[in-house]
Amino acid sequence: MTVRRLLPALFFSAVLLSCTDSAETVDMKRLDGSWPKNDEQKFSFSISDARNPKNIIFVVRNNNDYPYSNIRLIVKLNEGKRVLNADTLNYILAQPDGTWLGKGFGDTKEIMFQYKLNYKFPRNAQYEIGVTQAMRADSLKGIEDIGVKIETLKP
Repeated sequence: MTVRRLLPALFFSAVLLSCTDSAETVDMKRLDGSWPKNDEQKFSFSISDARNPKNIIFVVRNNNDYPYSNIRLIVKLNEGKRVLNADTLNYILAQPDGTWLGKGFGDTKEIMFQYKLNYKFPRNAQYEIGVTQAMRADSLKGIEDIGVKIETLKP
């Protein structure tokens, strides 16, 4: 096989291998541009390798209808009925001049926020993260989707 044919084959193989990494899960909830204040978004997931630390990251997709430069979230991490953590978080979505910080084309931008880094779950079990918006608006306009990404750190 010539080098000309070998390089594309190696590149394609590398892409395929990187796509099959099961060390990451993402769960997204569609909000269709409106998020009522008391509408908790719940993300359930199973941890089967609690010995390996995880990163928990929030994914937010907003559009130009979003009226604020930040977003406040109330987050609860539960194991069954037991609350492990309850936090009120503030994340910045835009620069002071109003330019969105996220990436994307058109009106919708996606940005990721770190919640817990290098977090060790207490045991192998089923967990749930509940996320509620904590802004002053009864219905928060301009939020398209909210999601949770769980990454297993490589040893």
